[in-house]
Amino acid sequence: MKRSEVRKNKKKRWYKIPLIVLSVLVIIGGVWLLSIYNKAKTTVNDKMYQEVESIDKAVSKKKVKDKEQLNVLIMGIDVSEGDSGRSDSMMVATLNPQEDSMKLISIPRDTRTEIIGKGIDDKINHAYSFGKEDMAIATVENFLDIEIDYHISLNMTGLQMLIDELGGVTVNSELAWQDGSYNFEKGPTDLDGKKALAYVRMRKEDPSGDFGRAKRQRQVVEAMIKKGASIGSVNKVGSIIDILGDDNLKTSADFDDVKRLFTGYSGVRKNIESYQVQGQGQMIDGIYYYVVSEEEKQNVHQMIMNN
Repeated sequence: MKRSEVRKNKKKRWYKIPLIVLSVLVIIGGVWLLSIYNKAKTTVNDKMYQEVESIDKAVSKKKVKDKEQLNVLIMGIDVSEGDSGRSDSMMVATLNPQEDSMKLISIPRDTRTEIIGKGIDDKINHAYSFGKEDMAIATVENFLDIEIDYHISLNMTGLQMLIDELGGVTVNSELAWQDGSYNFEKGPTDLDGKKALAYVRMRKEDPSGDFGRAKRQRQVVEAMIKKGASIGSVNKVGSIIDILGDDNLKTSADFDDVKRLFTGYSGVRKNIESYQVQGQGQMIDGIYYYVVSEEEKQNVHQMIMNN
């Protein structure tokens, strides 16, 4: 064999080696993606999915398919030993894929309203205690005269674990205070999971009371949305799925809904606006309530409908 032919054969072999390596990497990557996909599908459908009577599933699915505006009720659930839990925070996230925008509207937990299904006026966060997600959804729909398309219930333990898995989040604190465990400085503040819980729960040191507390909750939710969508978090998908699937999150969105939301609504995180329902504190029969006028309810209704 001529020397030139030997050199040509060597070149061919060198070409083949990178192609083989690339093929192996592609196969490994495909197997990993498939395993994550199957894991996510099983976790969402078997552990996280929760069908509720208050939401018309067929209507919600059609809206997602057609990329229409959606209203999602997000509830932070605080459960103490021996009780059924309560919605410590309630937000309506309005997602508009046409404008790539999101509105996060906080409803103060002491807001006085009719509890649908109970037939009494009480604090809105008691709706969850009385009738779990179904009663909370129906009560919020009646309060703001809107239609809730999906719900997400995340307990506080899950919130802490999720923030830790994301590597923490950064918020801009408007106050400086101490709570015995942490010193919070005014300005950009890095939070791990445990510190984030202290940040969103504080109320007594805040001159704005529940108003300031709800604002901090929205800050943490926004920070989690942005951090969770970052490229650097892709390699944590498996562990995040494990955390959420370990009885920490319940949602009326099944896996097909989640896929469509991920592909059709991912741009809404680019423009997030926050608002809190306005009202005044009042003592009624010796109990503190946050009373919201009909005018303000209509204002928030229009804000959501015209997003």
